[in-house]
Amino acid sequence: MKKSILILLTLALFAGWSCIREKQSGETKAPLIAKSIVKVQSDLMSPEVLWAFGRISEPLVSPDKKMILYGVSYYSLEQNKGNRELFVMDIDGKNCRQITHTAFSENQATWSADGKKIRYMSSESGSMQLWEMNPDGNNRIQLSDIPDGISGYQYSPDDKKLLYTADVQAKNPLQDLYKDLPKATGKVYNDFMYRHWDTWVESYGHVFVTDVVKEMIKGGKDILKDEPYECPLQPFGGMEQICWSPDGKTVAYTCRKKTGVAYTLSTNSDIYLYQLDNGTTVNITEGMMGYDVAPVYSPDGTKIAWQSMERDGYESDKNRLFVYDLGSKSKTDYSKNFDQSSEGLAWSDDSKSVYFISDFHATDEIYQLTLADGKIRKITEGIHNYTGVIPAGDKLIATRVSMSSPLEIYSVDPASGKDTQLSFENKDILDQLAFGKVTQRWLKTTDNKMMQTWVIYPPHFDSTKVYPTLLYCEGGPQSTVSQFWSYRWNFQMMAANGYIIVAPNRRGLPGFGKEWNEQISGDYGGQNMKDYLTAIDALCKEKYVNKDKLGCVGASYGGFSVYWLAGNHNKRFKAFIAHDGMFNLEAQYLETEEMWFANWDLGGPFWDKNNKVAQRTYANSPHKFVQNWDTPILVIHGGLDFRIPYTQGMQAFDAALLKGIPAEFLYFPNENHWVLKPQNGVLWQRTFFNWLDHWLK
Repeated sequence: MKKSILILLTLALFAGWSCIREKQSGETKAPLIAKSIVKVQSDLMSPEVLWAFGRISEPLVSPDKKMILYGVSYYSLEQNKGNRELFVMDIDGKNCRQITHTAFSENQATWSADGKKIRYMSSESGSMQLWEMNPDGNNRIQLSDIPDGISGYQYSPDDKKLLYTADVQAKNPLQDLYKDLPKATGKVYNDFMYRHWDTWVESYGHVFVTDVVKEMIKGGKDILKDEPYECPLQPFGGMEQICWSPDGKTVAYTCRKKTGVAYTLSTNSDIYLYQLDNGTTVNITEGMMGYDVAPVYSPDGTKIAWQSMERDGYESDKNRLFVYDLGSKSKTDYSKNFDQSSEGLAWSDDSKSVYFISDFHATDEIYQLTLADGKIRKITEGIHNYTGVIPAGDKLIATRVSMSSPLEIYSVDPASGKDTQLSFENKDILDQLAFGKVTQRWLKTTDNKMMQTWVIYPPHFDSTKVYPTLLYCEGGPQSTVSQFWSYRWNFQMMAANGYIIVAPNRRGLPGFGKEWNEQISGDYGGQNMKDYLTAIDALCKEKYVNKDKLGCVGASYGGFSVYWLAGNHNKRFKAFIAHDGMFNLEAQYLETEEMWFANWDLGGPFWDKNNKVAQRTYANSPHKFVQNWDTPILVIHGGLDFRIPYTQGMQAFDAALLKGIPAEFLYFPNENHWVLKPQNGVLWQRTFFNWLDHWLK
């Protein structure tokens, strides 16, 4: 790590802003977390600079198509947390202004139907509630006082009704059975899912509906009353899984109506329509067996589009684009001949087409489906990832990132695909930094197929010098190495520390067709590992790559890949780093909580000796090759990671120590599959590069 990089971070607190707040519940005072002014004395990125970037999210166009509302999150290393503020700007990017200056992180901001108010969620009252203000940020009013708070909301299109999501406590029979033990903390479980992702399951989200009144909203009707199911789906589902009909008479929602073993073995969620007038519910995806999520009504109210996976138990199946005709009650798969996934669906204003995001060859672009002829057209092209799209009259408002730029807001011409950057949240920081060149190569694999590989060079790269080089192993396992911008696995950060990064789109990644994506299932430790070695061996032929100073790093399935390669690399690498990786697949099968994943990708349980696919998987478990380990390894794991429990990392670390191999274990007791807290994020970066620098420099 570059020890000479010095950074001056000061809070940008302008005149009239309140820089001190009284914290809730008797806490001490703390300065308002706001935009940082960064003065970089070197043009190379550091962890502190990375955490100084403002993080844009949730842009929304006003009803009159004249303004854009969005949020920006800022982080304080000193306070070890973040704060989110709201901004508005004209539709052309001009007249940008911040409209909130509080310490309460305004979230999920939306426009009222007439555009005269902005609604948002805030914990200012002590729990997460619904608030409202003028578009200039004045006249803040609390609208709800729901017990224990809410997790999301949507107004009906006419603003007469409100739906919100809130947690409902799961039944605990022990409380009624042993009333004489009020201080006992033990829990008794007799079925799945008793824990999920990073939480012991004691509640589930439900959808509530209420009329909008002038008084404080105290509660609503639970449309899933007495049903032990969750909506939105956890751990990643949000309000995109729920939608009002244009006439405000129906709520479409996503739900997997299963419990226990059936829940953990299945990905079969459905789209339900709840009728407000009579309280009836209809399942419009009955018999469709995979994930059906994110329903979106057409503006004219005649159709519903949604994302659909075909096969039960396969969480990485192709996301198909389905449309349901409410009149004929017919369903159409418009992506039948489209060998790509469709995500982030958005109807055109005239209800004649659907815009969406799709991954192709490791970039995410905007596409358009025209319903009249069923044709799909690619709109944008470039080295970037579009992450969302909103139709706004004669233009599209979209968000975009790349390996060299955090998320910003763009305007896109739907006819030509030409884009115009509207927001410049991080221009002041980016202008001070030198980034490494990002190139792509197509390499021939061991089975004579072509594999796309990103190569990222250090800033101020000199081809006459030699550089230590890192093989990056992607997670997922079905997750494209696309033009993403990460606040942890950041390629430009790695490059700034003097490393060349080799990031192959090995077998098992989407964006290269169904066959390429699905090859990895049941073939852990197989062709995709050969692909990794193909990539690093190809780059080692370049004179500027120091083939005696190679590292291998990765997280999740990438961590599994590191562990596997540690026992099968034939002395290529001099250092390994594995984050939240699977080490012992037999233990993993009975430690994870999402059994559909283990059954599909591993092939089934290890005790099924007649299952050839499963037996091949477990024979390729990394722990079976520990006898070959000979290279220093850093193991990182989070204590709240329930999908790949921290015991997997402990086993790998202990194995290295017992073999006398230099090893470190970086353990985060309060982090899950990711590292989300600012100081932990900086600690992660410092430990990561200290380890690599020690062994590769």
